Amino acid sequence: MSTRPTIDLDRLPMPRRNVRLDTLVRLRWLSVIGQTTAVLVVYLGLEFDFPIWPCLAVIALSAWLNIALRIRFQQARRLEPSRAAWLLAFDVAQLAVLMYLTGGLDNPFSFFFLGPVLLSATALPARLTIALGLFAIICVTLLIFFHEPLPWSEEYGPMPVLPDTYMLGVWFSIVLAIFFISVYAWQISEESRQFVNALAATELVLAREQHVTQLDGLAAAAAHALGTPLSTISVIARELEREIDPKSPHAEDVKLLREQAQRCRDILSKLNELQTEGAPFDQMPLRTLLQEVAEPHRHFGINVEVKIPATEPSPVAARNPAILYGLGNLVENAVDFARERVDITADWTADTVTVVIADDGPGFAPEVIGRIGEPYVRSRRLRRMYATGDTGMGLGFFIAKTLLERSGAKLTFVNRNFPERGAVVSIRWPRESFNFAAASELEQKAANA
Repeated sequence: MSTRPTIDLDRLPMPRRNVRLDTLVRLRWLSVIGQTTAVLVVYLGLEFDFPIWPCLAVIALSAWLNIALRIRFQQARRLEPSRAAWLLAFDVAQLAVLMYLTGGLDNPFSFFFLGPVLLSATALPARLTIALGLFAIICVTLLIFFHEPLPWSEEYGPMPVLPDTYMLGVWFSIVLAIFFISVYAWQISEESRQFVNALAATELVLAREQHVTQLDGLAAAAAHALGTPLSTISVIARELEREIDPKSPHAEDVKLLREQAQRCRDILSKLNELQTEGAPFDQMPLRTLLQEVAEPHRHFGINVEVKIPATEPSPVAARNPAILYGLGNLVENAVDFARERVDITADWTADTVTVVIADDGPGFAPEVIGRIGEPYVRSRRLRRMYATGDTGMGLGFFIAKTLLERSGAKLTFVNRNFPERGAVVSIRWPRESFNFAAASELEQKAANA
């Protein structure tokens, strides 16, 4: 029986958080158009008096930066997070200067400070978002004390003077909005990003497992196909060795031919072990499936026992790499945390097939038991981490759960009832969705093996 290779989830490629330059450039053009429109409407339409030319110069600086970026870089270029953060910091500074020229926090457009920070929260790492948020808060704070008068016209009466308490409330509302909205946007985008990354890791694991399964089948088929001609060569070589004179110059060559033919047969017999206990390459009994899953984990000082009813023939299923990897991952996790034993118990009815994996370890940590199967779940107490070198990221269970659910299974994760200790994972399939069939000669061969 073959031992399936372990995939190190820590080394799976994860996409970097690079931002498309074209995205930032397009958003800045929208900002330039909006700011220019607002300035012209207030100055020409409402006839408010304020320093329009410095305002237009600040807006033109933002437009010039966009043009320079278009000339210097390709449209499809992706920026490193640090460079993207500098561009967003420029937007914050440009808006701060514009607000300084048009009334500071008295200007109702001061809430546009949320824009760059919100964009950073959805696309950049948390440390850069925090730095950008602090920079925006510093700019907002300075605008309380340093700013030009709010644009106004005598036609609308005397300029309103807002009390300091109200201005403090405006400042406080902007700061809270920057904090809470950014944290919320970052949390949502981070969960989405982690889920996408975990699904990509799942697809990679499944592709590798399918490749390994195909190699297993090809190796077993080659061993079976080459067995007959090698047997013929061995028979002929033995006959020639008996007939030829030991003193003949070809005697050593014939002996070497027989030995190498025997060596080839030995190699092919090992390859033939990839075939699961005599089962066809595309089907295997449930009994054999569980034995194959358990076999690689029986050499770590933990008693791994497969329990299947002996009175009934076990169902026969199509050989499914997703199920093999998913069950193997759960068994590996159980072995990692078991003290002495892991029990793999199977049961079935006319409608369902159930596999239960139980260990006698510490069990699932209470703070994560309700979130098992989500990607990148960490346990504070680290009572029970996740399988396959995952260092607490939770990808092991996520991949196993995703692959098994794709086959139609439903998984439940519980701890044993006190005073017993240990974790229990139950996997249940509707019989038809798992492609089970009645066991016949296939089951009999596996039982006799």
